[in-house]
Parts: sequence; structure tokens; C-alpha cells
Amino acid sequence: MEHEAINLATTWVGWLSLAVFVVAYYFIATEEKYEVNKAKPALFAGTFMFMLIGIYFALNGMNPEALHDELENLILEIAEIFFFLLVAMTYIETLIERGVFDLMKYKLVSKGYTYKKLFWLTGLLAFFISPVADNLTTALILSTVLFTIDKKNFSFLVPGAINIVVAANAGGAWSPFGDITTLMAWTAGKGQFVDFLFLFPTSIIGWGLTAFLLSKSVPDGEPHFDASSEKKPTLRDGGMGVVYLGIATIVTAVLGHQFFHFPAMWGMMFGLAVLKLYSITLNKTGQDSFDIYVNMQKVENDTLLFFFGILSAVGALHFLGFLHYIHSLYDLIGPTAANIGVGFISAIVDNVPVMSAILKSSPTMDIAQWLLVTLTAGIGGSLISFGSAAGVGVMGKLRGIYTFGAHMKHAWTILVGYIASMIVWYIQFELLGLY
Repeated sequence: MEHEAINLATTWVGWLSLAVFVVAYYFIATEEKYEVNKAKPALFAGTFMFMLIGIYFALNGMNPEALHDELENLILEIAEIFFFLLVAMTYIETLIERGVFDLMKYKLVSKGYTYKKLFWLTGLLAFFISPVADNLTTALILSTVLFTIDKKNFSFLVPGAINIVVAANAGGAWSPFGDITTLMAWTAGKGQFVDFLFLFPTSIIGWGLTAFLLSKSVPDGEPHFDASSEKKPTLRDGGMGVVYLGIATIVTAVLGHQFFHFPAMWGMMFGLAVLKLYSITLNKTGQDSFDIYVNMQKVENDTLLFFFGILSAVGALHFLGFLHYIHSLYDLIGPTAANIGVGFISAIVDNVPVMSAILKSSPTMDIAQWLLVTLTAGIGGSLISFGSAAGVGVMGKLRGIYTFGAHMKHAWTILVGYIASMIVWYIQFELLGLY
């Protein structure tokens, strides 16, 4: 049901909610300093802000129907992301349990690749896998591989993790289903499937420049490998079967969304059901099976709860009217500057509600500008460690290694790549008209 827009940004509940969000954001950003898991302040802020709004409605005798409908819509949005992540993480934990990543790590290390070569290889894999698998799943998989290569060399792990996040976000930006922001723009009819592919030059050049600068921090040498003591890992029964099922699950989610307009999580949950049936098949045929529920216990629940909390908090800001001010950027400074600014905003707030607010306000823009805002919302999240789903996922996977502080030490390299992407976009779209 449509309700008249309510703007409570300048009321006491608006200012108080904003203060709660800022304080929570501070504790999220300083997670390693205070040793407070980022999920706790995010979850508190997300739930408490709506509690405050409810109190405001009650004190002023307002009809709570609009608030109720907003929460229902928000629950649907969160559920889609929550269950999508749950399935992706379950598949990753199952792949770990089956020894797939140990074998991948062995093949990489046993070839004698240096740290720098491994840095570039994982980055390239992230860039070209994310357009198909989505940036979060790609970042989770490759950060796991990175960690298995060398668990203690932080000078390799930190730039390697940043490289994977930036590459996954950049790779997802030129595919309609590589990032949720591109998916939102695509399904909203702001561009055809082929249109998004024209963002490939801007994406790869921006990431390539960042990767080149980051590679200067990667140490020389290579991971320790002793052929006499390190035996080649063997896949447990059904390991490759889980790999194929994971690929099929992603394909099902994409095709289901494309042709049946199903939420992407529906295809993912179907894939989870098939994975469970596959484990039963292994057990019935006398092979070494796995318990999917045991693997699910290893999923980073704090990452899932962080998403619940941060999306709830941003949803509260949206309901209060704060995100509607983004639209004023377009009237004030024009679409190009505003769209470039969206990248910085999405890094701080979250690209999903920012993109949602832009699509709902629907400023008058041509296809080049819609592709620009899709690009900036997608790659802008890389500027801060938790500005994107990929970054949050890797923070959970490399806890204590890839942190907000560690990321910000190298953030200037990402900013340089971001600026380079904007320059390439301007030359390609505005000067040459190649799209």
C-alpha cells in the first residue's frame, strides 16, 4: 500500500536516530580498537532506531500503518540478502570441509609462485569470477584461498585481501548480476543487459591501477613449500560434486530471477536443498558424506547479523527522510558530479539503500549517467572496508587481519583507482560516445 511520504529528519526522533547511527558507526569502524564485534553495534542501532520511531508515533498519536508497511518491506529486503548469504557461506564451508581449498592452495603454492604472482592471480580470478558468481561469493571464496596460502604473513594477506575486494566489486560492476546495485538498475529498466558490458574498460583499468599500487606493498619471496613434507591433499568424496552444485546454484538463482522474476535467494535456497539431497546420496552409496547442518554451524553468524543490523539502521534513516536529501545533489551540482559523489556516499552508508533512493527519485538522466551511477555505487564501496558486501564478508573471513584500520592504510590506492575509472568513463562515454 502506498503511503504519503513522511519526513521526520528534523524532529527529535530524527536527530536522535541519526546520533545513534553515528555512534554505532564509530564502534563498527573501531572494531579492532575496542574489541567489540561489528555486529553488536549494528544490530543494536538497527533495532533501536525503529523502536524510537515507534515511540514517536505513539506519543504523537500517528497511524502506525506506514511504519508497519515499511518494516514489512524492510524484512523482505533483509531476508533476500540474509538467506542468499547463508547459502553462499554454507557452500563455502562445505567446500572447505571437503578439502577443495586445500587442494587449490596446494596447486598454487606447489608451482613456486611468488607472493606477488599469487597477489595478481587471486585478483584476476576475483575480477572475472564476480560477474558470474556475484562479488560477495567471489570475495568469500578467494579470501579463503588467500588465507590457506599463508595464515601469518600479514604483509601479504592485507594487500591481497584489499585487492580481492576491489577486484570483486569492480568485476561485479560491469555485469547485471555481478552486484546488487547493477541488478537493481537492470531490473528497473535503466539499461539493457548489453549496456552494462560497456563498463568493462572503466572497471578493469580502475582496479588494475589500484592493484599495481597495492602490489608495491606485497613482499618478495614465496610461501614456504616443502615437497618432502607437504603431501598433496586429496579431495574427500563428493568434493567436485559440491563445486558443480555451487555453480549450478548460482546459475539457477540468476536464471530464476531473469525469467521468473524470483528473488535471487529463492534459487539459492533451492541449491541448498539440492546440496542436502546430495549429502544423503553420498551416505546411501557408502561414500564419505557430510552433515550440512554441521557445516552451517561454521558460518559467520556475526556477518549475517551485521547485515541485518546495518540494513535496518539505513532503512530507519530512509524512513525518517534522510536519504531523500541525496536527490538534492542532482539539482545542486548536476548528474555527473552527483553520481561521482554517490560512490563516496555508498562507501559510508551502503550502496543498496543509496541506489534504491536514487531509483525511487528517478532523476532525469540518459543511459550514460545511469551507467555511471551504477558504476560508482558498485565500486565506491571499496573505499571503506565495510562499504560493500564483499568487504564485510572478507572482514568476517579474515577476522583480525583485514580490519578497518588495515584497509584505511591502503585506501589512497583505491581512491586513485576510483578517480581513474571516472576519467575513463568520461573519455569513453562523454568524449568518444562509445556505448
